[in-house]
Amino acid sequence: MGLMSFFKGVGEKIFGKSESEVAEKTPELKASALLAHVQGLGLAFKALTVKVNGDTVTISGETESQEDAEKIALAVGNVEGVGAVDNQMVVSTPAPEARYHTVEKGDSLSKIAKAVYGDAMKYPVIFEANKPMLKDPDLIYPGQVLRIPEL
Repeated sequence: MGLMSFFKGVGEKIFGKSESEVAEKTPELKASALLAHVQGLGLAFKALTVKVNGDTVTISGETESQEDAEKIALAVGNVEGVGAVDNQMVVSTPAPEARYHTVEKGDSLSKIAKAVYGDAMKYPVIFEANKPMLKDPDLIYPGQVLRIPEL
């Protein structure tokens, strides 16, 4: 999949709430926190290694599906402090990569679905494609990167 860019200043706060808490974390501690985050979401993988170098995270290992690999990359990338994810996951059952959409101010899943699929009522497809990172279709934020699967 390669390198994906993210907005470093937005996302889930898993490294600490204050700048000093984040600064205290070593790359190894950040990698552990990111791995725990992926495990906490229940994302499927056969093997997963997470390495942090500055604001770039490299993930490697193996998943069964392309969807699983993409969800892991998005779960890691949509964390505050992560600017890029180098996805080196090996997929057992290869499939075409999904498209991605970076949420902008004023976006909603139905607005994105209308633009991508031509039908606002297809928003549940996008919601399902981004579970468990999304827990509510109304809770998205500017800068968040979402998977947009083919219909």
